[in-house]
Amino acid sequence: MLVKFELMNKPLRIGILGGGQLGRMLLQTAANYHVETFVLESGKNPPASSLCHYFIEGDIKDYDTVYKFGKLVDVLTIEIENVNLEALFKLEEEGLKIFPRPSALKIIKDKGLQKEFYKQHRIPTSEFYLINRKHELNSYFNFLPVAQKLRNGGYDGKGVEILRDETDFTKAFDAPCVIEKLVSIRKEISVIVAKNENGETSVYPPVEMVFDPRYNLVDYLLSPAELTEAQINRAQSIAIDVMNALDSPGIFAVEMFLDTNGNILVNETAPRAHNSGHQSIEGNYSSQYEMQMRVLQNFPLGDTSSIKPSLMLNLIGEPKCTGAVKYKGLEEVMKMKGVYIHFYGKHETKPGRKMGHVTILGEDKDELLQKAEFIKDKLKVIS
Repeated sequence: MLVKFELMNKPLRIGILGGGQLGRMLLQTAANYHVETFVLESGKNPPASSLCHYFIEGDIKDYDTVYKFGKLVDVLTIEIENVNLEALFKLEEEGLKIFPRPSALKIIKDKGLQKEFYKQHRIPTSEFYLINRKHELNSYFNFLPVAQKLRNGGYDGKGVEILRDETDFTKAFDAPCVIEKLVSIRKEISVIVAKNENGETSVYPPVEMVFDPRYNLVDYLLSPAELTEAQINRAQSIAIDVMNALDSPGIFAVEMFLDTNGNILVNETAPRAHNSGHQSIEGNYSSQYEMQMRVLQNFPLGDTSSIKPSLMLNLIGEPKCTGAVKYKGLEEVMKMKGVYIHFYGKHETKPGRKMGHVTILGEDKDELLQKAEFIKDKLKVIS
């Protein structure tokens, strides 16, 4: 009977492609469950490597490496899109559960396919064209100004150029790209949604993102976003439409623009946990990582309600600071009430590199912004 009991209670083996901070935070939640965790990533000490049961050093873009890794686990997920799709399709064909499904990942991984997907499914998005080479921009003078985005490989603010007139063509990418009509933006918002295998769905309150223009990264976000009830319902409805059209279990972050005319347009979708959901660890009853763990095990989804208003502030490497990381002003910030510091386990800093985040809980927006300004002034990521 004991042997039978042990066999029935064998831990679920969960594989994660990618070993960065998103994988690290997922593993922190995974520790609460009866699972064994496997991580595949290049490099000897990525952030997630110290928290998983089994770390395998390897290239997540290599077919054989990803295929062999998939054979070790019961269910597979990602923490970054830049993985070998062909291996995932083969593993799925052989019966492995992969969330998000490779079909959804294929659409999202290519920003050109992603924009065409929105158009096909009548999901509101900005006007766009696809080009293959830089010289083709000469045919789109009347479409300027635009955001030019690499179809593949862009990440964390990289792979995007703003082209306002033809003098900007010198900095344009000479590769397959999307050119999107610039939108007059009132707010940038994000909605995280989840779906399990049973088809149960759950949606988080929209958050409002404020970007750092130096690196095109989120500086801070406010949760919940200051929107009308109609705008909240519209944003959540669009996010659910995107997820349903992708037809895949998983967790998705749908980034959107609220333009100056009151329209809500989809910018991009991430098929994974996302920077715009970090505050949910303390700010919502179920964090995005708790939700992802529930999806992977096909458990009932959690409560997405906000506990209190929250602000998430990214900690990034200071300009001109490269090398072994140091945190200036840490002790002063640690004394603050309602403040939660998350470091990502990265030993080396460089300008603009995400090194951690701080979540602040408070009673209202004014309190959150006041504390955020103090933290930004005191806490510095240096070398």
